[in-house]
Amino acid sequence: MTARRLPRLLGVAVMTVWAALLTGFLPSAAAQPCPDVEVIFARGTGEPPGVGGVGQSFVDALRSQVGGKTVDVYPVNYAASGDFNDTMAFAQTVIDGIRDAGGHVQSTAANCPNTRIVLGGYSQGAAVAGFVTSAEIPPGVPATLVPQPLPPEIANHVAAVALFGKPSEAWTSQYGAPAIVIGPAYAAKTIQLCAQGDTICDGTPGGGPTAAHALYPVNGMVGQAATFVAGRL
Repeated sequence: MTARRLPRLLGVAVMTVWAALLTGFLPSAAAQPCPDVEVIFARGTGEPPGVGGVGQSFVDALRSQVGGKTVDVYPVNYAASGDFNDTMAFAQTVIDGIRDAGGHVQSTAANCPNTRIVLGGYSQGAAVAGFVTSAEIPPGVPATLVPQPLPPEIANHVAAVALFGKPSEAWTSQYGAPAIVIGPAYAAKTIQLCAQGDTICDGTPGGGPTAAHALYPVNGMVGQAATFVAGRL
């Protein structure tokens, strides 16, 4: 070993020792624990990113009914576009929501198998959540353009589905969209709430939303849904 190399090697050794010592004092990043319940909620048309007003009211009501259970919330990541005149753009935002929600359902089931999943949505978000449960791709919809249905075993991880103001077939048909059919594996665990006079979900053809479509946080229906869901957890 030459005299020139000795200081360099000593320097490396000293740095290695210090790095090892410092590492012992640095907190390690701990994996987040799995929650007892994971709410995956799709907001309504035009609402800002997050779970929206109906979604937050539902989550608050649910938390008040589940005792000490931990409840995490995942807001479905999609545009919730209100551009109904552009049928392709509207279809794409719904497809994006289905893909994101379905993907998160599957990742939660895989990474936190004991977590009970609650799937929900309001208005356009209810369409997204409803389609996520579908057992098959709707007739006439190209299979290459939409996500495949969830694997059957995933239904075992989903405790309940809560849909508020889900667009009726009369409403979706005017925009060329298929009817929203809840899959058989999810039907018994799904609660669908439609306020009186809500023309988006009550089967009234045509027209825009009425005031009733915005009343779910104050008309008692979020509490009704929370009670249904809490009873299945």
